[in-house]
Amino acid sequence: MPAKQEPPRAWQRMLSGRRLDLLNPSPLDVEIEDIAHGLARVARWNGQTKGAHAFSVAQHCVYVEKIAVELKPRLSREARLMALLHDSSEYVVGDLISPFKAAVGLDYKAFENRLLAAIHIRFGLPPKPPADLLAVLKKADTISAFHEATQLAGFGVEEARKIFGAPPRGTRFPRLVPLPTAEAQAQFLERFKRLTA
Repeated sequence: MPAKQEPPRAWQRMLSGRRLDLLNPSPLDVEIEDIAHGLARVARWNGQTKGAHAFSVAQHCVYVEKIAVELKPRLSREARLMALLHDSSEYVVGDLISPFKAAVGLDYKAFENRLLAAIHIRFGLPPKPPADLLAVLKKADTISAFHEATQLAGFGVEEARKIFGAPPRGTRFPRLVPLPTAEAQAQFLERFKRLTA
């Protein structure tokens, strides 16, 4: 009788030396330097953006945190940190577009949420943001996507409005300039340090 085989382990080795179990992530294996390094190298829009550099998920996270604060100026430091980390699971799994996530066939969102919960716990946050904060983060994420689409990804304003809706009147949004990887990584780490000081 053949020996029963265990399912393969899904480990990812990080530059910090940590080994992250992707199917059962432990907060003890999460390091902010690994997150910043990975997010600065993951391109939004699958790299289909204007400029000499890709617009990274690290930059996107910094913008979403700024927009969340503009939408809700009295957000706590904890809520702002959750905004900064809202896409942090992508340091391991990448930035898959929603239609592709659906086509993958497994519950991809549950997989991302397990990893995000481990990240939150690692930094002293609740495993899942409260519903009211999730609504703010979703709105901030959508506003950022609108501006990324129109400034960097070649979308017309009307096309972007149909997909993302119009951003609220009066919201300020800077001109987006994709940064070199090292600068995007440093910008993300600096914001994290300020929020956790």
